[in-house]
Amino acid sequence: MQPNAFDRFINRAFGFLVKMGFGLSHNFLLEVHGRKSGRVYSTPVNVLEYHGRRFLVAPRGYTEWVKNILANGEATLVKGTVKEKVGLRAIANEEKPELLKVYLDRFKLTAQRYFPIPAGAAVEEFESLAARYPVFELTAKQ
Repeated sequence: MQPNAFDRFINRAFGFLVKMGFGLSHNFLLEVHGRKSGRVYSTPVNVLEYHGRRFLVAPRGYTEWVKNILANGEATLVKGTVKEKVGLRAIANEEKPELLKVYLDRFKLTAQRYFPIPAGAAVEEFESLAARYPVFELTAKQ
């Protein structure tokens, strides 16, 4: 799902605030190199912490930042003056339903409109949706 003009404006404004250090503990600016241009692109994201691990969920599906991550396998999380290089491991579809449920339940105010089922739905309802939503585990990058 491509963002409309309003979404792009909100993403730019919120991304600027996060880059300045504002936002909740799960809000970050994701910077990733373009797979063709090499240029750095950025987008605000919610990092899901679950069972001691960190994940990125792409609620809009296979967007450009997802394609760039699939090509590069790494990115940078930014908040204020803190930058953290991370590796990203794609999660298999069989592992996604529980993560998608937790993501939607936790971030329903901003993510609900991208899911065809409501927050609070049973984990089984996410099984048929798993292929539509890329999920990555964040790993340490030296």
